[in-house]
Amino acid sequence: MEKITAVSNNLVKETAKLKQKKYRDDSGKFLLEGFKPVYEAFNSGIKLDYVFVNETKISDYNFLKEKIIPTNDAVLKRISTTDTPPDCVGVGYQKYFELSKIKNKEKVLLLQNIKDAGNLGTILRTSAALGIDLVVLFGDCVDLYNPKVVRSAVGCLWKLPVVCMNKSDDLKKYFTSHKKIATLPKAKVLLKNYNPEPPYIILFGSEAEGLSSELINIADEKIKIEMKDDVESLNLAISCGIVLYKFLIN
Repeated sequence: MEKITAVSNNLVKETAKLKQKKYRDDSGKFLLEGFKPVYEAFNSGIKLDYVFVNETKISDYNFLKEKIIPTNDAVLKRISTTDTPPDCVGVGYQKYFELSKIKNKEKVLLLQNIKDAGNLGTILRTSAALGIDLVVLFGDCVDLYNPKVVRSAVGCLWKLPVVCMNKSDDLKKYFTSHKKIATLPKAKVLLKNYNPEPPYIILFGSEAEGLSSELINIADEKIKIEMKDDVESLNLAISCGIVLYKFLIN
């Protein structure tokens, strides 16, 4: 494609709109900012529409071939969500996983009403690293393709399937044989003493409210991370990392 250096260019304007969830939903597209997300998306088979690349860095992106649009810092700053513009900003097509194809996943992580994009991205990265087969976003969660989620996942967004659910009946339908393990701050079973065998689904609640009573009531087991009495709770992403690592080394 031809070089674009004007921030008033129509394609630049359309790209900038993808910072907003409404336009991501309407178009089925999303932003990828920086070399790592673009490179990992390309290698994972994510369909890329085009990628704005700083004209001084073109040689680093030869693998993109005709998808490259040479540009400058002014345009990259306009379409990026970061304070300092990256070397590239790409536009890709969102990937969806069908619920009918998830029944054979044995190690499942469920996140209910998670709101922090950075937490979600970090949890996806951790889940990919520690062997989770599937992540379920349950209820009112932050948009999976929020730019901060994509950045925080650091290229791991497409290394495991992610599906959305809103009904506990769906959990019973698709995870009939899975042990449902709720993580609660006041549970009696300590994580250090718990060694589950797959298949299982680990339930984590939102940063502010934790798990709903609806999901607590369907849990087969309730566990907690042991910690000092004068510490009330841990960051959600840290909690997920601790639990997933413990399950990994069993």
